[in-house]
Amino acid sequence: MVQEDEQQRQAAEEIQPQVAQLGRRFADSRNSIRRGHRRRHPPVPHYREPLGSGQSLPTPVRALMSRSRRLLPFAGLLLALSAGPAVAQDAASLTGAGILMYHRFGENTVPSTNIRLEQFDAHIAELKSGPYHVMGLPEIVAKLKSGEKLPDRAVAVTADDAYISAFTEGWPRLKKAGIPFTLFVATEPVTSKLRGYLTWDQIRQMKAEGVTIGAHSHRHPSLPALGPDKAREDLETSMALFEKELGEKPKLFAWPFGEWDAPTLKLVRQFGYSAAFGQHSGVAHSQHDMFWLPRFPMNEHFGSVERVRQALNSLPLPVSDIEPADVLVKLGQTQNPPVLRFTVAPGVERLNQMVCYTGEGRQLTPKPIGERRYEMHAPEALKPPRDRISCSVPSSQQGRFRWFGIQFTVAK
Repeated sequence: MVQEDEQQRQAAEEIQPQVAQLGRRFADSRNSIRRGHRRRHPPVPHYREPLGSGQSLPTPVRALMSRSRRLLPFAGLLLALSAGPAVAQDAASLTGAGILMYHRFGENTVPSTNIRLEQFDAHIAELKSGPYHVMGLPEIVAKLKSGEKLPDRAVAVTADDAYISAFTEGWPRLKKAGIPFTLFVATEPVTSKLRGYLTWDQIRQMKAEGVTIGAHSHRHPSLPALGPDKAREDLETSMALFEKELGEKPKLFAWPFGEWDAPTLKLVRQFGYSAAFGQHSGVAHSQHDMFWLPRFPMNEHFGSVERVRQALNSLPLPVSDIEPADVLVKLGQTQNPPVLRFTVAPGVERLNQMVCYTGEGRQLTPKPIGERRYEMHAPEALKPPRDRISCSVPSSQQGRFRWFGIQFTVAK
């Protein structure tokens, strides 16, 4: 049975409101996430409002965005983005895509993993009327891997876990609007015919209607907690079921809980996926590691049209040579908090205005340690089961921000 007992953070973070330049003001719109477990299949994360405001952004940032909207028709977002292993392209010419992530549609008894239908209808209206280029996720991944330029404000829509409302409510609305959709399926609850989840017949119907079906493991475990051997077994079971039920292997993968570490990252690459996606906010771009691409989680508490606009107006913040190389923090064995180091790509300006925060909103001070290279120390230990560090700088485009984010798996 389901027990909602695990935490995934997505914290709203403030910057200093008194700074005159817009670029000094940004926020990490990700909030503390709590995620529960089903003994056999844990459900998706819960989002918690740490400020108690019921808003997706802290007050200083909401004031900033209001000011930004007086300057631009579409206010830009404050957003985080994880970068890949090497930075070659000047960031000024780097394009990216904002990927929205949902779970349940209109299941209002579970607000932490649900988007209300009136909210979702407003999201669709924004995507149709705003300056966005909505694309299928496979097309975006292909362009990212080839280095081909994406249109400005490229967008994809995804959902995790194969809840029944994706079939009864989410997809019908997207299909009517002509918006491509990717559904990441955890195979055990579907195969077990668990109440509240799609059936294989429904998944086949969605696939026939144009929905991209991605993998989301079999039992939906924390793969780093399983270890490489059991994680491989889980992924092999999932892949075999996709081949049996759909006649083909998925090309896209979404990490359960958004959690990975170095061994499981290596493992997932071996399964032939083109890309894998986390649950940390940010803009996907061609210099990002293709196997922990970011997405913007949406739920009732963080599902306003303002937040969608903010997210999809964000820009990449490419960094390289990230340390530590492994995001797994083992309590009592690994340095906690870890010392985060990275090098910012050429073309990113205003680095003296970069500000960083932990997932719970505690500020870190980026210290220059070389040409465009920075080091920062969290003020206190990262908390299990996962935590994040985010950094943001204003771009040269009015009201738009560049953002780097990284999620750590914190194991007891």
